[in-house]
Amino acid sequence: MTDSPPSRAVTGTVCSAEVLDEGALVLRWQPAGHEPVLFVHPTVGPRSGRPPHAGVPVCWPWFGPGRAGGAPYGHGFARGAVWSLVEETQRGDATVLRHRLTEADATDPFWPHPYVLELTAHLGADLGLELATTNTGDAPVVVEEALHAYLAVGDVRRVVVSGLDGAPFHDKVTGTDHVQEGDLVLTGETDRVHRGTRPVTVTDPVLGRRLHVETDGAANRVVWNPWAEKAAAIDDVGDHWHRFVCVEGANVLADAVTLPPGATHTLTYRLTVEDL
Repeated sequence: MTDSPPSRAVTGTVCSAEVLDEGALVLRWQPAGHEPVLFVHPTVGPRSGRPPHAGVPVCWPWFGPGRAGGAPYGHGFARGAVWSLVEETQRGDATVLRHRLTEADATDPFWPHPYVLELTAHLGADLGLELATTNTGDAPVVVEEALHAYLAVGDVRRVVVSGLDGAPFHDKVTGTDHVQEGDLVLTGETDRVHRGTRPVTVTDPVLGRRLHVETDGAANRVVWNPWAEKAAAIDDVGDHWHRFVCVEGANVLADAVTLPPGATHTLTYRLTVEDL
């Protein structure tokens, strides 16, 4: 049996957290005085080669099946690869971990380009993530990317997602395009790619808190929950499907990023918690 890649535990005065070298996955983050903020099924642990539906997976360099379809597996190869931890520092009360991935670590014939990918996690009273892609080749490359955050909630059927009013979105469940009107309340399987850059707030009356999501370098917000029927086929979701909503910062579909040779693009995601 292959040993699982290392798990990095963070325990401090302002938060506790866990980050895996596999996928550079921020699996857990819990600010002091709050319930856990990232969804993790009770059975999930470090599992080599099998990215969990939990924490904040890195979707890269394609999203879902890719823009042209035909990708060998969903959401790219970065989330299943073992990254190198290149820096661990303290910045005030926050622990900062920086992981790196290159084509020497992971690549695929579907996307055979040289690159340097870095994920920097700022683990403190707030959670900050920076995903930096550098094109180290001599030709432009097109990248889809998402920080696929699983936000823990008391009951997804009772949360209100605000900040998307007026945003055009593609409904991947129905294959149709719409414009969001007012707040979003989830009533069934949801998989929407919204265009917009405004902050998004998830108000959770069951856990008595608001989760605030801010991004930079992201043209899209993806909102996802598989609902009961589809979740039954996902072993690390199952009947816990109602305990999360994914609110992702992304650049996907028509908003994929084109990187010239030598260029770097950074996608940032910031998550804060406020009591009701």
